[in-house]
Formats: sequence, structure tokens, C-alpha cells
Amino acid sequence: MKRYLSGSAALGALLAGLLTASSIAAQPPEAPVGTAPMEAPAAPARPALLGISESVAAVVNDDIVSTYDLAQRMRLLIATSGVQPTDENLQQFQREALVSLVDEHLQFQELRRVEREQKIDILADETEVTEEIAGMAQQNNMSGDQFLTFLAQRGIGPETLRDQLRAQISWARWIRGRYGSRLRVGDDQIAAAQARLSAEAAKPQYNIGEVLIDAARVGGMPQAMQGAQQLVAQLQQGAPFPAVARQFSALPTSAAGGDAGWVGAGEMPPEVEAVVAQMRPGQLSQPIPVKDGVYILYLKEKRAGGTAMLVNLKQAAVGLPQTATPADEAAARAKLAALKPDIKSCATLEATAGKVQGVIAGDLGEAEVADLAPQFREAAEKLAIGEISDPIRTQAGLHLVAVCGRRDASAAQVDKQQIEQRLFGQQLSMIARRYMRDLRNSATIETR
Repeated sequence: MKRYLSGSAALGALLAGLLTASSIAAQPPEAPVGTAPMEAPAAPARPALLGISESVAAVVNDDIVSTYDLAQRMRLLIATSGVQPTDENLQQFQREALVSLVDEHLQFQELRRVEREQKIDILADETEVTEEIAGMAQQNNMSGDQFLTFLAQRGIGPETLRDQLRAQISWARWIRGRYGSRLRVGDDQIAAAQARLSAEAAKPQYNIGEVLIDAARVGGMPQAMQGAQQLVAQLQQGAPFPAVARQFSALPTSAAGGDAGWVGAGEMPPEVEAVVAQMRPGQLSQPIPVKDGVYILYLKEKRAGGTAMLVNLKQAAVGLPQTATPADEAAARAKLAALKPDIKSCATLEATAGKVQGVIAGDLGEAEVADLAPQFREAAEKLAIGEISDPIRTQAGLHLVAVCGRRDASAAQVDKQQIEQRLFGQQLSMIARRYMRDLRNSATIETR
């Protein structure tokens, strides 16, 4: 069918009345809540008929998306993403909320059609939705009632969340049920992935969080880039990356808060790989345009590659210049020797050493043994994992060195099952995105 699109100036004016500044000043779900359930204020009453306070935001085939629905979804996005609303990003929230609602109407229409034709039940029932809400609440250290109260205090009716979750659960079930049994990740695919990982093992690996703004979904690359820039600004101001990923990312990892785990060269788009290679742990990237949209990355950890042994070291040290007197050096050595028995593990090293005046502790990270200073190299080669050296003298001072991990850099880091799950997830995600693209292209969608 032909797809109709119209302007949104009137829609923006209507939303201004429905979505006031006071109603969107939301905090992320991590905000502290009392342990006892609080009495929830009444959710905003839905007008019985479309009128001045509620009008048509979009028509999806024969279904109406009202401005009330749109304002409610915008509030939900704001409350659960941790992104603070501003004059600059409200348009992005409106666009994301409208796209989500349109997609959900298309999904429900398709699922109901399949239920009628195949005489099967696909749509999630109330119990399943309630269990999903309980899981979300638990992730935020709340009870289900407290979580709904949190939303109600921000003007969000419970059905807004329930409708979103019902669509997510039902659609995921249908996609996996229809295509999951047909997908086959062959041994040749797994072997090829393992061979690639082994070949790339000499290169650095990255533990990343990822968000992809799908250009096709939001209306084109300019919109995707603008949205990504606004999200980066909010992330820099403290919005939690996992919450943003869950609400805005088009990748399969969105369900895990954008956590992609450890990835290496060849597992990311070339544009993304070039950027992450220049990043430092703890750093957030600027928007990265790729073929299908715009990426945002958060680099959690980075580990060196190599063809030899890699070790992860921690230390407790006393700074001491080379000109220090024998008495000063003896005192520092005695202090570290007394500290050593108190350090029970790598996990407690920094906390234990931090209690001793004049001792500085820290994580030295992962490095190839051959690249270490001679004094540290000897300890790294001889010590067992978890073992701590005697005081070692360097130009900077005296050091206790602990070996906290050791691995062969040339060994494959991902086992067969992990590779199979990753490839399966990628294929299923690609099918789901194509399915939604086809539904959009064949639908009559009018936005006002």
C-alpha cells in the first residue's frame, strides 16, 4: 500500500499541552525509594473522546495512535532511560516514542492476523507481563508496586508500560518461534569464526557497551546522527548507559543494556573498530556513522593482544627516590613485608593496602610478560596466580607485586557455544529487522 506522511507542527503544539515541564522532570529508575510500597497517586485520566486535550498523532492502517498515547510513551522513555528532557532533545523523544508506537501497532496487527489464521495463541497474557515488570523492578532494587509508583509519580499510567512489554514479549516469541527452529549455525561458520578469532588474538580486545541508532527506523541518517549526538550529551551528563541502550538501541544487545562483552578486530564494523582502537577504558565515543545508522560506544576494559603470555598485575608500593638513605629503604621494606601477610587475595589488595599510611595500591592492568620491566618480569614469570612477591626495588620505590591473572594471548578467547549463540542472535536480529521493514513498507501510515 501507499504510505502517507504529513507534517508534525500541529502535533508538537498539542503535545506541549499534554506534556508539561513539570510532568517530564523525571529521574532514572535508580533513584532511591523507600523499602515499603508507597501509595501511588492516581494515573492521569484518559479522556473518553478525542477532543482539545487529545487528538490523533498517527493512523496505522486502521488503528489510531492518540496524542495521549504519545505523551504517555514519551514520559515512559524519559523515566526509564535516565535521559533528562531538554528543549533540544524533546523532539528526539517524540520521534522515538512515535516510531515505537507505530511499530507496536504493526506488530499487534500482524500477531492477531497470525493468531486468527493459525488458531494459535501468541500474545503475552497478564501474568507474563506482570512477571516482566517484577524483573524490571528487581533490577532497580524495587518491588513491582514501588516501580509502578515510581512511574505514576511521573504521570505514567500502568497500561503504558504493560502495552510496551506485551508487544516486546509477544513479538520476540513469534520471531523466535517462526524462525528460530529454521536457523542453523553450521560447524563451518563456527570454525571460520574461531579461525578468525585465533588469527586476531595478537591484536587488542575490547569489552564494550554499544548503542546503534537505526537510520531506517528513525527516518534517515541526519535524524540518526542528531539523535546520537543528543544521547552522547546526556550520557556525558550522567545518564546510565544500560538504560539508554535498552530504550534506544536497535542491536540485540539492547536487552542486556548494550553489553557486547569482549570483542576483537573483525567483529565490529570497520568505522567502529577504528574509533575504539583509539579509546581509553572508561571513555565514551562520539557518534560513529556506519552503513545502517550511528553507533555510540562505551569502552569498559581493554586488554593487550600478543603471541606470548599475558599477565594481569596489581601492586602495593612505597615511593622512594634512588637517593633515599639505607635507613629509609629498610623502613619501607619492613612496612611492605609486614603488609604482605594481610593481603589475602587480589580482590582485597587495594583495600588492605589503603589502610597503611604511605602505601599506594593500584591495578597495573594486563601486559605481555616480555614488555615488563626486568624486576617485574621475573616476578610475573615465577609467581602463581594470586601469589604476591617480596618487596621489589625500582627507581620509583619499593613494590609488592601480585599476579592476578595469566593467559596465553594466542588462544581463542571465545568457546564454540558462545560463538554459536552470537551468530544465532545476529541472524535472528537481522530477520526481525527485515520483517519490520516489510511491515512498514506495506502499511498505510499517516502521521499528523
